[in-house]
Order: sequence, then C-alpha cells, then structure tokens
Amino acid sequence: MPDWSYHPLTRLLLDKIRPKTSREIIHKSMSTIASIPGGRQLIGFLGHMKPPQEFQKNLNDIAFPSPIGLSGNIDPNLSGLKAFQELGFGFIEIGPIVLKEPNGQKEPIRKNRHILFSDHQEKVPLKLVIKRLTSLNIQIPIFAKIDAQVNRNEWDIIVQHLTPFVDAFIGTTEQFNTFIDKNAATLERPFYVSFSAEEMNKKEVKMEELIPRHTCIGGIVVNAPRQTMDSYWHDASNANECLTKMVKQVKNLHPELIVITSGGVETPGEACALVRAGADLLLLAEGYVKSGPGLPKRIHERLLYEEVRQIKKQNWIWSFLFGLSILIGGILALYFALTSIILPYDESFIGLTRADILQVNPLILAFMSHDRMALTGTMISGGIMYIQLARHGIKNDMHWARIAFHSAAITGFIGIFLSIGYGYFDWLHGLFWLILLPIYYFSFKEGKSILGAPFSNDGSNDRSWQFGLYGQLMFIILGSLIVAGGIVISTIGISKVFVSTDISFLCMSPQMLDTISDNLIPVIAHDRAGFGSALVSVGLLVLMLSLWGFRKGESWIWNTLAIGALPAFLAGIGTHFHIGYTTFIHLLPVYFLIILYLLGLVLSYPFLKKK
Repeated sequence: MPDWSYHPLTRLLLDKIRPKTSREIIHKSMSTIASIPGGRQLIGFLGHMKPPQEFQKNLNDIAFPSPIGLSGNIDPNLSGLKAFQELGFGFIEIGPIVLKEPNGQKEPIRKNRHILFSDHQEKVPLKLVIKRLTSLNIQIPIFAKIDAQVNRNEWDIIVQHLTPFVDAFIGTTEQFNTFIDKNAATLERPFYVSFSAEEMNKKEVKMEELIPRHTCIGGIVVNAPRQTMDSYWHDASNANECLTKMVKQVKNLHPELIVITSGGVETPGEACALVRAGADLLLLAEGYVKSGPGLPKRIHERLLYEEVRQIKKQNWIWSFLFGLSILIGGILALYFALTSIILPYDESFIGLTRADILQVNPLILAFMSHDRMALTGTMISGGIMYIQLARHGIKNDMHWARIAFHSAAITGFIGIFLSIGYGYFDWLHGLFWLILLPIYYFSFKEGKSILGAPFSNDGSNDRSWQFGLYGQLMFIILGSLIVAGGIVISTIGISKVFVSTDISFLCMSPQMLDTISDNLIPVIAHDRAGFGSALVSVGLLVLMLSLWGFRKGESWIWNTLAIGALPAFLAGIGTHFHIGYTTFIHLLPVYFLIILYLLGLVLSYPFLKKK
C-alpha cells in the first residue's frame, strides 16, 4: 500500500475505525498480496521500494540490506511480516515476546493524530512467533524483543526456541544482568541492551562497565522519549531532537558501539539527523504509521541525496533519437490525417478512391480521420515522454527511467501485431517500425549499464508533500485508465470493430459497409487496433512516470506530464468536434481523463516544482 493510496484510504476509512482493526486490514491485505504468485512483483512495480545497494552493511556478522527497520509495536500479531520485507526494510523487530499470551492486554487508541500505545500493550506469544517464522520465507534479519516481565525459566525457553529462527535478541539491562551473567556462553545470538530515554538522561547507563562484561553484547537500543497520557504513551514532540543528542553522546564516548534507535522518526529529515549523529540502525515506530509505508523509501532517497557523490552520466542519444523519431512520425501522420486521410495503398486495398468513398458516404472518411487523428496525437505525446525520459532519466543514470522507457517501447512494438488482426497490413507503418527497430536496439544496448537509484531532498511531511500524494494518485489513475482504455479499444478493433455510437454517427451498419467494399472494415479495424496499442504504450509511460518519478523538486516530471499529455487530449477532443462526432456518452471517458489530468497538475505543482 504506497503512500498515494494509504493516505486517501486513511482519511476515508481507516481513521474512522479502531486502530487495531485498520492495522490488521492493512497488514493482512499487504501480506496476502505478497503471498500470491506475482504479488511481490506487483508490490515492487507499485513502489520500487527495494533498498539501494549503497545501504548494505554487515554488523555482528549479520547482513542488513538497509539500516531502516520496523519496531515490533507496529505489528504485534505478525500479520504483516510477509509484506514488510518488500517495503524497503532492512530488518524487523518482533515482540515484546512472552511465553503465553497474558490477560488484560490493551490495544492502541487514536487521539489528536497520535497512536497511543498502552502500558499493558499487546504481547506476542512464543507459539505465534514460531508459527509465523517457520511458515514464512523471511529474507531479512529478525530481532526478537523479549518482554521485560518474563522470569528466568520463561527467558530460557524463549531464547532456546527462537535461536534457530532469529538473528538477535533485545532485552533490558535487568535481564542482561540477571539472566545472562551466569549463562552467557549459551547465547548464540547477539544481545542488544534496550534503554529508555529516562535511563539515558539520568546517566544510569555505565557503558564502560556494561560493554566489556560479555562478548555476547551486540550493541544497545535507545528508545525515544515518551509522552504519557493516563496509562498510554506516544513519542514525545521533541523525541528526535533528544534521540539525536543521546546518540551523539554515546558515540563520542564509545564510537565502536553499535547503536540502534527506536522511534522518534516521522520524516526523512529526522532519520537523516539520527544517521548523522552516528546511529547505525533505526527502528521506525509511530512515525511510520503517520507518514505511511513509503517512509523507508523516502529515507533511502534522502540519505542518498546527502551523500557527496558524482552523478554518473550515461549514454542517452539513441534513446533520445527513438523518442524524436516517434514524435516526427506522429507529426507526419497528423499531416496526412488532416489532408488526404487515406493514402494510395489504402485506396488500392479497399478498391475505392477517396472520391468514391466521399460519394457513397462522406461520414466514412470523417470517421476514419477521427481514428487516425487520435493515433497521431497519442504518438506525439509518446514521443515527448520518451524524449524527456532520455534527457532527464536515462542520461542521469536513473534505473527506473530505463525500465519505464523500455517497458512502454516493447509494448508498442508488440502492438503492431494487433493492427494486422483483421488482415490489413499498413506498409507505411511497417516501414516506420523497421526504421525504429535499429534505433531502439542501440537505445536498449546503451541502457544496460543504467543501475542508479533515485535521490531526493524531501525531508518533511509538509502540505506540498501531502497535496503531491493526491496529485500522484490522480496521474496513477489517469495512466491506469489510459492503459485500460487502450486494451478495450484494441479488443474492439480486432473483434467487432464498432460500438453503438459509431454506427449512429456513420448512419450505416457493418453489413452496409461490407456491401461498399469487403476491405473497408479491415482498414478501419487496423486503425482502431493500432490506436489502442499506442494508447496502452503511452498509458504505461504516464503510469510509470507517476509511480516512480514523483519526488520533491522534480520539475521535469511535472513538465513531462503537463506537455506530454496535451497532444493526445487535443487530438482526441478536437477531432471529434471537428467531424461533429460529439455524442456525450462517447466522449465522457475523455472528459473524465481531462479532469484527472487537470487535478493532478494542480495538486502536484507545489511538490514537483518546489526546489
């Protein structure tokens, strides 16, 4: 569930039901998607959340794909465990773990935009942990946090049973002193000592005595300061500032000590502050719920932005030429659509000249013109988007831009087979694709080395970011509907060819058209199927630009969507009014798409154009 769907759904539904219920709806739905065939690929397609290779690190012989983890407070039922590894997390904390589920547990509540956790919060029974970890293929490190109230016997049982399944344990100072001192040799996993902010502030932590005592200590976990309300708590308003100071103090005294922070992060900027202070790993807590599932990805992009590194410039000329060729082809096709409409080889195949068709029914040529005009507008829009992806994405080593470019291009090439589904092959189109093919080959070849991850200076959850999410949602819906519309039009083009409003406009049935020429409908079908496949290709460009390109200050994304979509809309609407084919129900989908387009531009403008 990316941020662009999470936040609208939160406002419409999740904020109106119990926090526990909304939590389980989200976690179970995400895990269900991750479990079905192709589900992980779908999550990857929607979010591109996989951590960049730059963040891989090894601590205590444990490989972390990312320094960003998730606190056990967020998923006490372990219902989202399967999905979290697909959302960019580098490790997961589970717990607090108990031997048996106790009575009197209280679920979280929502108050004043905060998620409040109870002092008697939900615990995770050992049996549930083992069941989940044995049934799921978890590929990132698992940290088991043991409940502070367990006794010595329960501690031993929990550690013994979980050692084969987890990578580290987290416990309190008291547990360390009481349970490990005499039995440290049996602990086969690193042990991280958890400290509250109050303990750190009161100078109760004597690291110089704690650290050398046993080699089993992997590091410490510093929890964010809490604001209490009755028997509930949430992160304090200055949690990040306090955590940053505590991490700096510890690292100044013990630079070799591994420090994990828990909580205190709601924005990418706050995560960066802790990393700059010296935190090795971060556990997201309440801030993750507020900010949304895209927070790990946004943190990765901000951390990359803060790295001083030279952007690797890539070869992009062939990709640019591919887009330019489509743009020029669209302009040439527009000229023919505005003048002769059909070409000599069309006349030869149909067996009628342009004058003959005009004499039989002038609306036939007008109808053919409207399909061909719509195709040219789509080609021009696609050409503009390909050019922009080449100039701003592929040139700057953006892997996502390469994937978007070639996915749409390959779809476009496949679409040529649809256009001959009724037995008519357009030689000019065939020649055009033959010219494009070698250009595309060199474009594909030059893009093989493009592996760069995106970066962003997005550091806050301000209003421009919030509005930007809704703008992104508008464009994602727009792209999805264009793809769906293209599939429908292509399907109609290779099957029945006409819809009811087409017949009304032409004032002729398909049977009557066949009496004029057996080859007239195949030409029209060719135009429809070709237009539909072009729509699918351009819809994919809009969709992938919207899914993967939305970042603060990426003005070229806004420009691409704003300028790139115009030719398709102008041609689509303009040609209908030009020929008088203005049936409201026929144009209603286009009107709806234009509304989405305008809303997307307005809502995303402050975020994408903001430097």
